[in-house]
Amino acid sequence: MKLINTLTYSTLLLSSIAIHAQEKLNPTVQNFVNEIETNSQLEKMSVELLDGIGPRLVGTPQMDQAGDWAIKTLKSWGIDARKEEYGTWKAWERGLTHVDMTYPRLKSIEATQLAWSPATKKAFTADVVAMPLFKTKAEFDAWLPKVKGKIVLITQNQRYGRSDYQYKEFGREELYKKVTETRKAEAEAWANSIKLTGYTNNTLPEVLEQNGAAAVAISNWTGIMGANRIFGAKTKKIPMLDISNEDYGLLYRLAESGTTPKLTVNAESKHNGTAKTFNIVGEIKGKEKPNEYIILSAHFDSWDGAQGATDNGTGTITMLETIRTIKKLYPNNKRTILICLWGSEEQGLNGSRAFVEDHPEIIKNTQAVFNQDNGTGRVVNINGSGFEKSYEYMTRWLAATPNSVRSEIKTDFPGMPSGGGSDHASFIAAGVPAFGLSSLHWGYFNYTWHTNKDTYDKIVFEEIQNNAILTATLTMMADQEKDLVNREKRALPTDKEGKTVEWPEVKSPQRNSENYLK
Repeated sequence: MKLINTLTYSTLLLSSIAIHAQEKLNPTVQNFVNEIETNSQLEKMSVELLDGIGPRLVGTPQMDQAGDWAIKTLKSWGIDARKEEYGTWKAWERGLTHVDMTYPRLKSIEATQLAWSPATKKAFTADVVAMPLFKTKAEFDAWLPKVKGKIVLITQNQRYGRSDYQYKEFGREELYKKVTETRKAEAEAWANSIKLTGYTNNTLPEVLEQNGAAAVAISNWTGIMGANRIFGAKTKKIPMLDISNEDYGLLYRLAESGTTPKLTVNAESKHNGTAKTFNIVGEIKGKEKPNEYIILSAHFDSWDGAQGATDNGTGTITMLETIRTIKKLYPNNKRTILICLWGSEEQGLNGSRAFVEDHPEIIKNTQAVFNQDNGTGRVVNINGSGFEKSYEYMTRWLAATPNSVRSEIKTDFPGMPSGGGSDHASFIAAGVPAFGLSSLHWGYFNYTWHTNKDTYDKIVFEEIQNNAILTATLTMMADQEKDLVNREKRALPTDKEGKTVEWPEVKSPQRNSENYLK
């Protein structure tokens, strides 16, 4: 069976290459296709980065290790690489987390310590209390003293633990309607209750901490079974945990019914002062116009609920595979080609904003930025980012790509400038033609984006190969332009209130974590 599978794969691969050859592609583009489809380094890089090092939360040892790995990898391909520091961040190191229910029965609880959470000095056992719905601020104030010494559940309990699509597929129409309407009503009731307390989901944990809570627990369920979003802790002295929807519901129901569950919590982590923040920059010097640039862009950091595989390991390996292929098969690049792997994108595009602020000479002479940051799917949309003449050059560049790569790509010219979301926005604000290579989502937003399920096995490497071929071809075509492309901005439309939309402003990065989340 193994031999048959190998032969079948080889046959399909050779067939794919033959189809590309029949298109009469530019010889260099054909070489890109052959290299990426027969000698891909994508899986090797992913094992080393995602399995070996893991998630890359800013300020953690893993982020430093990943930076060293990226530099070593780029240099192994003959590409100059460096670490560019731009600030500091709170340094934190995740440890093991054990949460066990010890009453009314024994059960290990699926829980994750949130990023930057305080640790427990030692394991402790405490009762669990569930925050109820409040009708008035006075009710909240009367309840608040009850949290002292307790582990407090502060997010809504989900009555229905199955995903909506299952109710729609298997349930009768009236059941699906009941479930969706009940979900909406209960979410609105919970949101109103939080509002009545006078606090928000971000400020409430610290209030509970100040009133003596032993720990705070949430369940940030995405609506997909098993997937929870993992962000940062909002407490300063006590641990803050995210608990799976299934176990959170168990604890909530027990607490609500009067059978007070007990949990034993041991959350290990270390606060290590501050750590330096940085971008990784790899460089292939231009042979004719070394002071003009093309930038391959992806953010390197991630949240640390899983491995940061599709956000943004996939963008990272796409750009690494692209520059590896360029270095090997396109030796006479006119312009300097940079690969920039950004730090602290998740905290507000800090790495790319710092680069724009610190390198005005590069920004002035950048031909194009190609950015990838939305999962594992093949690229299916490219927006002109609001540049009036983007149609003239981008359609020409896309025409050089293999038909199998471009056939599903929808374009929007001149499009609208992105004001945020990912790192190309930092360049658009500065007037640089920068393009988000937008991927088919493969369930990205509900399943893997910032969740505990963002792992290696969710990567579709065949799709990433497609994107590396696309990006390598676009890079070559942008490089071969005689002059820098036109940067004229489109006339922007009016909003719903009749006001003309303004071009995004250049924003300075947050170069330290002092005021983060305040």
